[in-house]
Amino acid sequence: MLDNLWNSLPVPALVVDEENRICDMNPAAEGFLNYSTRSMMGYPVFDVLAVDAPIEEAFGRAREGNSVLIVNDVDVGTGNRPPLQCTLQIAPLLGAPGKMLFLMSTREFAGRITQGQTVKSAAKSAIGMAQMLAHEIKNPLAGISGAAQLLSMNLHGEDLELTDLIVAETRRIAALLDQVEQFGNQRPPALAAVNLHDILDRARRSAMLGFGAHMNFVEDYDPSLPEAWGDADQLLQVILNLLKNASEACGNRGGTIRLHTFYEYSLRLRRKDGNGKALPLQIEIIDDGPGLPPEIAGDVFDPFVSGRENGTGLGLALVSKIISEHDGWISVDSVPGRTVFRISLPQVPRSVRADRKAQAEQ
Repeated sequence: MLDNLWNSLPVPALVVDEENRICDMNPAAEGFLNYSTRSMMGYPVFDVLAVDAPIEEAFGRAREGNSVLIVNDVDVGTGNRPPLQCTLQIAPLLGAPGKMLFLMSTREFAGRITQGQTVKSAAKSAIGMAQMLAHEIKNPLAGISGAAQLLSMNLHGEDLELTDLIVAETRRIAALLDQVEQFGNQRPPALAAVNLHDILDRARRSAMLGFGAHMNFVEDYDPSLPEAWGDADQLLQVILNLLKNASEACGNRGGTIRLHTFYEYSLRLRRKDGNGKALPLQIEIIDDGPGLPPEIAGDVFDPFVSGRENGTGLGLALVSKIISEHDGWISVDSVPGRTVFRISLPQVPRSVRADRKAQAEQ
């Protein structure tokens, strides 16, 4: 019963010991920090959270007086998200001398947790509406483009420039509509054992021959990385999208993109039923570009959010959708000179590995 209450709390909550080290977190706190409880165990809470207030003194006063302290309207940030204004609650944990309960209430984050299903449903409805509109708009758009091309056959000078502009803009809109339809029509992943390094190499070679020809690519792979459980084509689409974003962010001056893989057994995503999903396979796409604009850094995976002129804002939304359907996790950490997109994926299930081993031994 107590576990159910702890897992159901709609606000991030942590338990810290007498030295202010994390010894437990609820699922909402895992989502807030973008790290699993296991990976954060033993970390000083003030190394993980950036709090714009003398919070260590507040912990000391709460311990000394064995009382509850509330700190209103404080900016709290992490390495994975921009600061959010929070109300902090600090209270002694009954029956556990020295340990404190630390809650961070923020209207924005609580709304995301408690209204998650409503938002998801609304997003699906919006995507469905966008698909329908895209389909309906493409037919008259083709007519406009065709008419402009016919007119251009008998025009010269400035009039011809205007019809060329009409054709170019209709093609740009059609490309956007294609992306909207692709976003909504993405099929479920066909899961199988895949070698992530093969996918990364395919994406790197493709990028070097096209949009990333001006970039320097560095491979930093863990050679012992086991196979992932995923859809090779969809994961290739994800990596290509991230490489294209990194290349465009660096601009014509070029830059370096590092492809980094490693194994982190402790990373586990807590699901709504309270059970954990191990995501030990890590891919990082790291570039040395100018970083994400601060005003959109926390929303880059939302549809139609873009930091580029004429950007559609659908590329990273599709990336997030694909990774989510793989039961994975994607995050971003961006400062000027270093942007890291990190993908966490499950490895091949134990039952599948056992079946493959049995077949190999026959």
